Amino acid sequence: MQVILLERVEKLGQMGDLVTVKPGYARNYLLPQKKAMRASDENVKFFEAQKVQLEAANLKAKEEAEAVASKLDGIKVAVIRQAGDMGQLYGSVSTRDIATAVSAAGFTISRQQVTLDRALKTIGLHDVSVRLHPEVVVTVVANIARTEEEAAIQAETGSVKVASDEDEAEVEEVVEETAEDAVEEAAAEEEVSE
Repeated sequence: MQVILLERVEKLGQMGDLVTVKPGYARNYLLPQKKAMRASDENVKFFEAQKVQLEAANLKAKEEAEAVASKLDGIKVAVIRQAGDMGQLYGSVSTRDIATAVSAAGFTISRQQVTLDRALKTIGLHDVSVRLHPEVVVTVVANIARTEEEAAIQAETGSVKVASDEDEAEVEEVVEETAEDAVEEAAAEEEVSE
């Protein structure tokens, strides 16, 4: 099926390009999202007549997106979730969670603008792409933590050591054994010196 693109579509083409796509992709994504229109003779003539106005509107929207992008790029948003001792989340952080956190930081975005290349299922700092315009993409850092205090530490240092009670018990045990060995060595040295 041939369509005329009304905006830039990644890996497909620029505004005004006449492209051939599979019918399902056109019917289910491009046409309902108003990213393209069918390439009939009537629509081609309509697009040519409206091309200047569409390009002007696109340029204005791009400039507005770039202005917001300069402020939004690189901000860190905290997302508080429950997690296990090893830092594995009980569930995952979704695009809606990221959009809500960014909106709470003072920038209005929708979840459709957030792009996740993988599921966020661990505590830590994760880079997330936000598409403000088809040609403007910024990176936001999602700071996923168990508590606000942990999020603050993670934002400053870049990571939080995830340790369980068993790990702490092992460390204490090793410290005690080392201390006992040091006392025994000191006692052995005293006997030799006498």
